[in-house]
Amino acid sequence: MENYTDEIQLKDILIKFSEYKTYLLKKKFTIITVSVFFLVLGIVFAISADKKYTAELTFVVEDQQQAGGALGSMSGMASQFGFDIGSSSNTTFSQNNILELLKSRGVVEATLMENRKVNKTEDLLIEHYLYLNKIKDSWETNNDITSVSFHGILTQDNDSVSGDVWKSIIEDKLVVELQSDEANIINLSYTSVNDEFAKTFVETLIEQMSKMYITYQTAQASNTLIFLSNRADSVFMQLEIAEEEFAKVKDINQRIIKASGRLKELQLMRKVEVLNAMYLEIVKNLELSKLTLLNQTPIIQIIDKPILPLEEEFKSKIAFGLLGAFLGGFLSLVFFIFRKLFKDALSE
Repeated sequence: MENYTDEIQLKDILIKFSEYKTYLLKKKFTIITVSVFFLVLGIVFAISADKKYTAELTFVVEDQQQAGGALGSMSGMASQFGFDIGSSSNTTFSQNNILELLKSRGVVEATLMENRKVNKTEDLLIEHYLYLNKIKDSWETNNDITSVSFHGILTQDNDSVSGDVWKSIIEDKLVVELQSDEANIINLSYTSVNDEFAKTFVETLIEQMSKMYITYQTAQASNTLIFLSNRADSVFMQLEIAEEEFAKVKDINQRIIKASGRLKELQLMRKVEVLNAMYLEIVKNLELSKLTLLNQTPIIQIIDKPILPLEEEFKSKIAFGLLGAFLGGFLSLVFFIFRKLFKDALSE
């Protein structure tokens, strides 16, 4: 009994399939017309789409904190006197952090606020971005939106616009990734409707990232250097004053024989000796601090820079035309199938 039922169901399916096949064949000219229409739409889209250019830059971060060469020898010499000029590695930023740093709002917005020349016009990069992406044109046609300028005093509206621009850049236009798991080379690419802007943006972005990265990596050594430099100037001034006082008192006491009369001279001489010893020690520490700062300063080594003119991203007219034709044929088939299903359901 079950086999008989299965045979009936299979027979019904084949009958229905034959009916739909015959029905769709009757509509083949309509389906072909729709497919051709969508094919034309695909080709028109490929032709009229905005040109896009991708600027690619590769770089590597060379950490100078690992002692080696001349700095390694100096580090060994300094350690004999109880000084550390940065032989240990500071991992404030790992490689993954550098990838995220390039996409951070602080670095991207600092880049956008830089003044650069694009298309023979010098302006802020964010102003170039708003113009090239026709955002300012949309503000002029929409009365509900107030036009925003980044020249002069910045307001909350500026912060809102720059935030939207940052989101648009990191979501759709900026790609930061490691070239491979084995290599430490980082690829940075940015896509824009203008090749000159794309090149300028990636180069400025790497500059801003380098400044922030180096500032954080060398913060402690820089503070120490500033303190020792100021302290050296202060002690040197005190030493000069003490030497002048000592010379004057010594001239006055040339004919004095008693020790009590030469007490002031002895006190000033001791003060000069103490300040001189302090100054020499501070100068030595100052020079070691300069070596520490040099040793802790990482180098952002750029391997490849984008070169103008950039290649235009090619949109194949054939590929978009075939995609349009397939989409048109598929939609028309779905439409006629559901139309027949609806009619059959009503007739029953």
